[in-house]
Amino acid sequence: MMWTRWLALALVAVAWVHAEEELRSKSKICANVFCGAGRECAVTEKGEPTCLCIEQCKPHKRPVCGSNGKTYLNHCELHRDACLTGSKIQVDYDGHCKEKKSVSPSASPVVCYQSNRDELRRRIIQWLEAEIIPDGWFSKGSNYSEILDKYFKNVDNGDSRLDSSELLKFVEQNETAINITTYADQENNKLLRGLCVDALIELSDENADWKLSFQEFLKCLNPTFNPPERKCALEDETYADGAETEVDCNRCVCACGNWVCTAMTCDGKNQKGAQAQTEEEMTRYVQELQKHQGPGQMSSSNPHHFQREQRRRICSKSTERRDLEGDV
Repeated sequence: MMWTRWLALALVAVAWVHAEEELRSKSKICANVFCGAGRECAVTEKGEPTCLCIEQCKPHKRPVCGSNGKTYLNHCELHRDACLTGSKIQVDYDGHCKEKKSVSPSASPVVCYQSNRDELRRRIIQWLEAEIIPDGWFSKGSNYSEILDKYFKNVDNGDSRLDSSELLKFVEQNETAINITTYADQENNKLLRGLCVDALIELSDENADWKLSFQEFLKCLNPTFNPPERKCALEDETYADGAETEVDCNRCVCACGNWVCTAMTCDGKNQKGAQAQTEEEMTRYVQELQKHQGPGQMSSSNPHHFQREQRRRICSKSTERRDLEGDV
């Protein structure tokens, strides 16, 4: 029994001596080796020095915030994590990381999709067709063109052209036609009606003056006219109506062939949500979106849209029309 105890003690002593020799050997071999932060020198089986990630840091508490937004117990833990993950992490500042307010994309802008535009157009045509009066034996009726002519003259201000406000006034004469309620917020629905009226103008505005002559008005509401589907172009690809993309903290939606974007000021430090942008800021924003556009895929932005949308104060609803037209 005594002999067994002495043998155990002898083995422990040998192991301790061996460990001491290994430590001295490691110290000697690694004496002139510099491994850098987060690494330590180790000896290979061949007795050669090599640098490995630190196995364990000393548990002293001196928290630091890394450039990756993560809090570490001390500098050693930060550099060890950088070594283990193979990433570049620097000390941003001493102490725990402060909670950063994430700049998330705002809600989708209020837009008139092709389905909204076509539904509004269908309701208007249905309303007008209901007013057709066939010719009688002793009386002249009213055909479709004559009914349109009557309404056209009723809302026209005398220049023989209907702008968006005049066309909206015409549509508002029929409660069923104008009752488009896609959104829960009634203000958004009101905005939607205006946008869909704009989409109707764009549909048949052949000279691009954002006003409809009577012939253009007649074409727009011709029951046999089948509105073409328009897509949006971006980075050599085409996107269907309703597609979404993000630029910085803003969300853009493809609607009736145009990219329509929210108008959030994204500076990270002082987030100014839902603010109206100046014309210069708006132009810069459009150019930023165009950076993502493949060459030859977009026509230039339409200044009439900018002016009209500023007048409509869509900015106040966190929405800007961005007419990056990409018809395909």
